[in-house]
Amino acid sequence: MDRREDATSVPPRRLADIGAEGTLIAGGGSAILLQLANPAIGHAVAKHSDFAAHPTRRLEHTLAFVYALVYGTPAQVAAVTRGVNRAHEPVVAASGEHPYRADDPDLQLWVAATLYDTAVRVHQRLLGPLTAAELDAIYLDYHVVGTALQVPPDAWPPNRSAFEPWWDERIRMLVVDDTARGVARELLYPSTGPLWLRAGMPLARLATAGLLPPRIRQAYGMPWGPRRERRFRIAMAGLAGVNRVLPRRVREWPRDHLLRRLR
Repeated sequence: MDRREDATSVPPRRLADIGAEGTLIAGGGSAILLQLANPAIGHAVAKHSDFAAHPTRRLEHTLAFVYALVYGTPAQVAAVTRGVNRAHEPVVAASGEHPYRADDPDLQLWVAATLYDTAVRVHQRLLGPLTAAELDAIYLDYHVVGTALQVPPDAWPPNRSAFEPWWDERIRMLVVDDTARGVARELLYPSTGPLWLRAGMPLARLATAGLLPPRIRQAYGMPWGPRRERRFRIAMAGLAGVNRVLPRRVREWPRDHLLRRLR
């Protein structure tokens, strides 16, 4: 092959090419806090989830769901889809200041959107830049996450050009109330769970705060300033450096572990 061949002839990477990177989990806290900032989701999680007793459960379930959709067998895809839909059935509050149904397609659309946006931003920061073609391809691949969550196909903005203003408008609409802040405290300051989890929470809190939009970070009451910004950048550079020297089987261990559990 001619070495001068145009690089654009190489197919762009897709979600399946990048989604197994365990480093993307660094964005998990940010994605969850963005979800909670939608008051309907925040109140539903506060009532029906228990971060205090099971601090990693929501993240593990979300990861297993996405890994199964992207890498799993048809049986695994069917199993996680049934499981999510079944778990959402009783999560309903028809009255109150923020009524909700966990199977509301608009709420599910917001959840899928936070997973996409966070994964892409973490990849760009920790694993390297993505080309415009790759960003387009990965964006379209996230349709499978939304539709598995019962989001109508035409509800997902059709392309990145449509997604970006839609996302900005949704960010402006978010409201972080006392309920969301309470759940966030349970998530970020766990009193239970394995020692490794609690030992890693200072770094997780720093990454979560640094990845949030400034207005949302402030609304959660997370302190920030030039010193924390420097610490965040140093920590992200350190994570990126460690990730570069890890063997692939270690980087992809979370995916392999959770898929084995599904079997």
